[in-house]
Amino acid sequence: MITMMNVLLYCRVSTDEQAEGCSLDFQERYLKAYCSNHGYNVLEKAYREDYSAKHYDLRRPEMKKMYQYCKKNKGKVNKILFLRWDRYARNVEFAFTYKRKFYDELGVEINAIESPIDFKGTEWSMLLSMYCGAAHTEDEKISKRTKDGIHENLMKGKCTNHAPRGYKNRRRDKHDCWVEIDEPKAARIRTLFYEVAKGVEVPTAIKRKYYPELSDSSFFDMLRNRFYVGDIHVPAYGNDPEQYVKGLHQPLIDRHTFDLVQDIIDGKKKETPKMGKSVTPELYLRKFLVCPVCGSKLTGSRSKGNGGYYYYYHCSNDHKHANYRADEANKGFVQYVSKLRPNGAVLALYNEILQDIRGERVRDNYRQADNLQKDVDVLNTRIASVNDKYFDGEISSAEKTKQISRYEAEVAKIQRRIDTLRLSADLKVKEKLNYSINIIENLGGFFSKAKPEVKIKLLGSIFPEKIEYDGKKYRTKNYNKMLDVIFQETKYLEGRKKKGSLPKLRETSAQYPEPGSNRHSLAATGV
Repeated sequence: MITMMNVLLYCRVSTDEQAEGCSLDFQERYLKAYCSNHGYNVLEKAYREDYSAKHYDLRRPEMKKMYQYCKKNKGKVNKILFLRWDRYARNVEFAFTYKRKFYDELGVEINAIESPIDFKGTEWSMLLSMYCGAAHTEDEKISKRTKDGIHENLMKGKCTNHAPRGYKNRRRDKHDCWVEIDEPKAARIRTLFYEVAKGVEVPTAIKRKYYPELSDSSFFDMLRNRFYVGDIHVPAYGNDPEQYVKGLHQPLIDRHTFDLVQDIIDGKKKETPKMGKSVTPELYLRKFLVCPVCGSKLTGSRSKGNGGYYYYYHCSNDHKHANYRADEANKGFVQYVSKLRPNGAVLALYNEILQDIRGERVRDNYRQADNLQKDVDVLNTRIASVNDKYFDGEISSAEKTKQISRYEAEVAKIQRRIDTLRLSADLKVKEKLNYSINIIENLGGFFSKAKPEVKIKLLGSIFPEKIEYDGKKYRTKNYNKMLDVIFQETKYLEGRKKKGSLPKLRETSAQYPEPGSNRHSLAATGV
């Protein structure tokens, strides 16, 4: 027989309410004072909940603990007290569910010390609905005002959440916030975009080199994020569709580089070769050599010996098939390609034709850009017209925002195309052509001094298929046929003596020249 009223105390507060003076400590002190004045016996320590009411379904661990305690000690608990009904629930469905679980199933009364309800009367359901429903309604109003404010700020081009990597959030007061570039972190972000845009290495290899602590998923999300080119993503809201608007923040990446990165990620731009890991300078040929015995790829390794480390190419299937000193193989390859000499007259004509083509293309690009600029001018006129209609009271603010957003999206799309077309005028094509011709004229010197990444890229354009190497000679089934036009004495590519005979295009071989010998034969190569 219970001789004293045994109660449990329940306190709940969200983070915002905690800051506004409705703390858990305040509620507990108030409840204990109430119990002391009424002679109630408080069982256990107060159950304290610090989660927002909107998470009632998933984040009420203390309420669940309290229910298990009452279930385990059925008949020993008379009441559960809390300060106000909005501390118990801000959702009518939740309020009735736990009233049934505590009061109807376990006989434990739940009540607020402010505005208590008599559950033995007939009006308890109306009062419970009113108290908790009012709190629920207020939550819905606050939620809608917050969402409206966020959507309006996004439409203005403001960043409304945590700034992405490379930026930092700044604030003067609650309503004066912005983002700016965090230059120390932004430098690495730019490097990632520029390296991926080159298309020389696979993106994940670039990430491991410049940003190893970043996860792959976060890395690709970052490469896809249009925030870096100055755009703000606006999710669909109400009658407004999902869209991008011009942001107020400073872009970190130019749009041309960003578009190149998207093409590479989507597989639209294929560069040969792709390097999955950093290149070992001493083994730059291993992606192109195959075993003369079994046809497997030649891989490479480093071995320690007298005087230091030595590098070797060897068969990935069986080392006994092929095992060659890398320095000797690399030296032989330089001699191999050094025998190619370009046809001066053809090369000069080639250069002149490319310059003419480039000039015509630039002029054509300018014409296209000028025509597209007229479309932009038309759209800007329409935007001005929409603003006039709004100021004249002919359309609502929502309609104005919708129409202008659509026009601005079209302007941005056309402007990206204009920027791409006019970019050709800024490219130093003449210098690049001179650089390319210098490579053609001195292939051997290039392969002696260039960076391994650049060597690999050029090798990929010369040899579309693998090169067979047996320690003395190189053989390939195919090569870039442009060499037949640019280089003279293509007999060296085919191993032929007679200059006038037709070339064999399916297979070529070359033997290193022995001392005093006049016979030379070269492997297929090209630019």
